[in-house]
Amino acid sequence: MTAVDQTMTPYMRETFALLDQQDPVAVMRETPVWIATRIQRLGAPALRQPEAENRWSITQVLAHLADTEIAWGWRARVLLTEDSPPLHGFDETAWMTRFDGRNAEAGDALATFTTLRRWNLRVWESATPADRSRIGIHSQRGPESFERALRLAAGHDLRHRRQIDRILGVVG
Repeated sequence: MTAVDQTMTPYMRETFALLDQQDPVAVMRETPVWIATRIQRLGAPALRQPEAENRWSITQVLAHLADTEIAWGWRARVLLTEDSPPLHGFDETAWMTRFDGRNAEAGDALATFTTLRRWNLRVWESATPADRSRIGIHSQRGPESFERALRLAAGHDLRHRRQIDRILGVVG
């Protein structure tokens, strides 16, 4: 294991394993359409029904994806324009509570995520091999390359796609 690999948490290892050898940009490009296709026939009650007690609904997942797309986009931009920039983490539970993700409009959250993702894909896709090796300092994970952030973002998509499938299994 390299020094960088030793810094990986179980969450990160699982996220990278979900991505495996898939092209992270391709995964990120297809996620908004994948989600829209899965939820197109659901009404607001089904979208707001959580998977289980103290678990998220599809609406909350969509709100979270829109929020995290802001963070991923910011991190990618500072990684490409600053030397060893700080990359701030955030408390997803605090954001969900403070910005009332439970009562968000699912359509608005998906539209926001889709628009931000389309805009951020321009950044991810433009990265050269030299860009992908640029390093920032994540507030929770320490040194993190553009490549690692890209792979985490794509794996994060896959984690939430899996979650949406689980929720759909409950809400029908």
